[in-house]
Amino acid sequence: MSDLNRVVLITGADRGLGFALTKDFLNRGDTVFAGQYMEEWQELKELQRQFEGKLYLVPLDISDRDSIKNAYKLVAGQTDHVDILVNNAGISGKFSNIVDEESVLDGVRVFKTNCMGPLTMVRTFFPLLNKKDALKRLCFVSSEAGSISVCHREDGFPYTMSKAGLNMTVRLLFEELYQEGFTFRLYHPGWMRTYMQGTKSTMGKIEPEESSAKAMVFFSEPQKHEDVLRLIDNEGTVWPF
Repeated sequence: MSDLNRVVLITGADRGLGFALTKDFLNRGDTVFAGQYMEEWQELKELQRQFEGKLYLVPLDISDRDSIKNAYKLVAGQTDHVDILVNNAGISGKFSNIVDEESVLDGVRVFKTNCMGPLTMVRTFFPLLNKKDALKRLCFVSSEAGSISVCHREDGFPYTMSKAGLNMTVRLLFEELYQEGFTFRLYHPGWMRTYMQGTKSTMGKIEPEESSAKAMVFFSEPQKHEDVLRLIDNEGTVWPF
C-alpha cells in the first residue's frame, strides 16, 4: 500500500486537533474513520461531503466500552485493516484542589476517558491493527502535564494524573507490542487554542492546525530510532515522562 493511501482512525475528531488531523490526512490521500462524539457538531459532516468515499463518520465515546465495540463493528464493516490509530480524544476535567472530594469523583471520569479509553481502543481494534500488511502505528496525544519529573501545574489534577497514566499505559503497550511489529508515537501538541473547556479558548500559543501539521508528519513518517519510546512536542523537543 502506498504511504499516501493509509487507513487512519482518529478519536475525538469533531473539532480542535482531531478535526485538523482529519483534514490533513484526507488531503494527503488517506482514508479516515473519524470518531464523532458530538453528532450536533456539523463540521465533520460538511467535510464528509468534500471527501465522499474517503471519510467515514464513526459515533464514538471512548469512555464507553459499548460505544467502542459498536465503533469497531462499523469500521470492520468498511475495511479489513487499520494502519494508523490516533488516540486524540480527551477531556480536561475541573480545575480545583486535589483534596476536594468532588474533584476526586471528577478525576475518575477524566481518567476513564484520557487513560483507559485509549487502552480500550487499542485492545478492541487490535484485530484490524495487527494485520500483516498494515502499518501497525499507534499514536497517542499526551501532554507535558503528564510529565512527573517536570511537574509544575498547581491545579487541574485530574487531567495531569490522567496524562501521566496515559504515558505509563503507552510505555507498557510499547513493551508488549513493539516486538510484534508495532511502532509508537507519543505526542505533546503544545499549548493550543482549543475547545477543552467547551468553547474555543483565546489562550494558547498556536492554533490546532499548526500543531496538526507537525503531528501528521510525526505520526506518518518513520523514525530513526523506532525502538525508543519518546514524548515529542510540536517543536520536536523531547520531554521526560
